[in-house]
Amino acid sequence: MSVTLPKGFTAAGTTAGLKPSGKPDVAVVHNTGPSVAAGAVFTTNRVFAAPVKWSRQAVADGQLQAIVLNSGGANACTGAAGYKDSAATAARVADRLGLIIDNVAVCSTGLIGVRLPMDKLLPGVDAACAGLSPDGGADAAAAIMTTDTVPKQAGTTVGEWSIGGMAKGAGMLAPGLATMLVVLTTDADLTAQELDAALREATRLTFDRADSDGCMSTNDTVTLMASGASGVRPEAGAFTAALVDVCQDLARQLIADAEGAHHEIAIEVTGAASERDAETVGREIARSNLFKCAIFGGDPNWGRVLSAIGVTDAAFDADDLDVSFNGVMVCRGGQIGEDRALVDLSGRHVRVTVDLHAGRASATILTNDLTYDYVKENAEYST
Repeated sequence: MSVTLPKGFTAAGTTAGLKPSGKPDVAVVHNTGPSVAAGAVFTTNRVFAAPVKWSRQAVADGQLQAIVLNSGGANACTGAAGYKDSAATAARVADRLGLIIDNVAVCSTGLIGVRLPMDKLLPGVDAACAGLSPDGGADAAAAIMTTDTVPKQAGTTVGEWSIGGMAKGAGMLAPGLATMLVVLTTDADLTAQELDAALREATRLTFDRADSDGCMSTNDTVTLMASGASGVRPEAGAFTAALVDVCQDLARQLIADAEGAHHEIAIEVTGAASERDAETVGREIARSNLFKCAIFGGDPNWGRVLSAIGVTDAAFDADDLDVSFNGVMVCRGGQIGEDRALVDLSGRHVRVTVDLHAGRASATILTNDLTYDYVKENAEYST
């Protein structure tokens, strides 16, 4: 399962020497068509990186033929010179593959405030373009890793069409249309407008609800390219549902790997007056350091859940709140529920369920207990 699962895509990953570790750091994903329709969503951080500026312009016409990605440097806060570096990177891919430069998106990830070593990056781009293969998805996924400990890939096949994807992200995971770097591909035959609508809905329901640390990156980008190579035009609802599944798979992988977390936590809020209320409550709990500390310590401290709910503007009655940890309702009606000793938090997966009893809307936020063991092993702080 990778970005080359759908027909009409090749990919490659290579080592250009951008990382002191010597690990792979340049990837290219090429859409060989016949369609070049595409959509993308980007960080809403007002401080955004040069590749985000370039890629917004590149995908504005709803077309992309290739995406080039590098790890080992974010090319953020590098001014006009950094933008020229992004343009030069896109131009190199276009030249090597015979593409239109405006149809090449650029993504970068790594340390903010440092220029990319173009004397290393461009030869790496050449090598990646030369190595493009229908079997290159795994190499591309490995090349975009920064503090990730494992590559992240997903895919699904529905009848005669498929969706594939890869992602990176082990920190600065917080919502704002897109979080982290994600490349999605499909061989379905869809228009740019249809891709954009499906991508925004899928992102809203998945990546926007993955919240590890409340920090939004300067480089966040999620792209979706369609080759149309299957010749099949799926119904919009069916395609969106499949895309949501792939994005949810990637989002869960990101949360699982984020910052060396010991627990993956799903916070399900039900009975909300609106979807907005459900998201607000779930996100407030997810961002509570006291709540995270409790989970890390194996303590089903529902008082910390209630205190987080209480600072939101969501509609609820404090005497009508239910909270469950892994299926045990430790708080019923805003008061003491089942014996908290019945809760087992020894496993990696934790589900916290909150019922506001204020309506019928619901939402699930993915987070973790945010430990920082990975700092001991990683010298770089990256986007």
